[in-house]
Amino acid sequence: MDRRDWFVIGTGLLIGVLAAVLVKLGNPGNMGFCIACFIRDIAGALGLHRAAIVQYIRPEIPGLVLGAFIAALVGREFRSKGGSGSIIRFFLGIFMMIGALVFLGCPLRMLLRLGGGDLNAILGLAGFIVGIIAGVELLKRGFNLGRAQTGSVAGALVMPLIAVVLILLAIYKPVFNADAGGPIFASAEGPGSLYAPLAISLAAGLIVGFLAQRARLCLSGGIRDFALTKDTYLLKGYGAILIGVLIANLILGYFNLGFADQPVAHTDGIWNFLGMALVGLAAILAGGCPLRQLVMSGQGDTDAGMTVLGMLVGAALAHNFMLASSPAGPTLYGKIVVILGLIICAGIGWYCREA
Repeated sequence: MDRRDWFVIGTGLLIGVLAAVLVKLGNPGNMGFCIACFIRDIAGALGLHRAAIVQYIRPEIPGLVLGAFIAALVGREFRSKGGSGSIIRFFLGIFMMIGALVFLGCPLRMLLRLGGGDLNAILGLAGFIVGIIAGVELLKRGFNLGRAQTGSVAGALVMPLIAVVLILLAIYKPVFNADAGGPIFASAEGPGSLYAPLAISLAAGLIVGFLAQRARLCLSGGIRDFALTKDTYLLKGYGAILIGVLIANLILGYFNLGFADQPVAHTDGIWNFLGMALVGLAAILAGGCPLRQLVMSGQGDTDAGMTVLGMLVGAALAHNFMLASSPAGPTLYGKIVVILGLIICAGIGWYCREA
C-alpha cells in the first residue's frame, strides 16, 4: 500500500473513533456521526418539521461543510461548478434522505451501527450494495446528467455561508417567536435532546470534513469503484471506519451484539434492506453518498449543494408525512414512498442516458 492508501485508512479509523467518542460525550447511541439523522434534527430545529423528539442544530454538519471548504482552499481545489441536472439531483437528495430515515441512518451510521453490534445493519448493508450495483448498471448503460459548468464564486460560497449561519444559530439560540417557542426549536426528550458539547461537536465536524475532502471519502463510491474497476482505495476507508468504531465501542463498553434492543433502530429486515437500496441507488445517480455530497458542497459544487438541500427537504417530508421509521418499525407511508422512490430513481437512471 502507498501513502494514499494509508491516509484513507487513517481517516476512516479516526472517523470511527470520533463517532464512538461523540456518543460517550452525549450523542445518541450508535449515532455519533450520522449525516441523515443530523440533517433531520437540523430540519426540525428550523421548524421544517414538528417532530419534537428530533429537533437540534447539530454542529457536526455545518462543521463538516466548513472543514471541506478549508481543505479545498488549502489544496487549491475550491471552485464553483454546477448546472448538471440540478433539479434532478434535488429530488435524488429527497429520496436518499427518505430511504435513510426508513432504515434509520445514512451509510455512515450503517457502519457505526455494525460497529456497535447492531445486526440489523447487515441487511441495510446488503440493500445498499444492491442499490449501488443497480446504479452501476445504469452508469454502464450511459446514465449522465450532463457536464457541470464553471459558475460564480458567489454560488460556490452559498453552502459554506449557510454553515456559518447554522453555527451562529446553534451558539446564540435566538428566539424568533416567543409565543410558539421557535424556531429555533430544541428537543426536551428523545434523540434530539442527546448531544455532545457544542465546541467538541463542531471540532469533530471540521476534522471529518477536512480529512474526508482530502481523502475523497465516499461510502457509495467505494463499492461503485470496485464494481467498475476493482479499485479498492475507498473500500479501505470503508473498512477502517468499521474497525475504528468497533474497537472504540469495545473499549467504551458500547458493543451490544444482536438484533433486538439496539439504539434508535428497528428489526424489520425487508425495509432495512429496501430503505438502504434506495439510498445506494440515489447516491450513485447523484454522484456520491450523503457524506460526499456535504463535502462537495463545501468545495464549491453547487449541484451537490442542491442535493444537500434536497436531503433537508426530504427530512422535513419524512416527518411531516409519517414516512420516517421509529424503533417500532417502518410506517405504511414510508414503505409506499420507498417503493415509489426506487421506481422513480430507476426511471431517472434509464431515461437520463446519453444517446
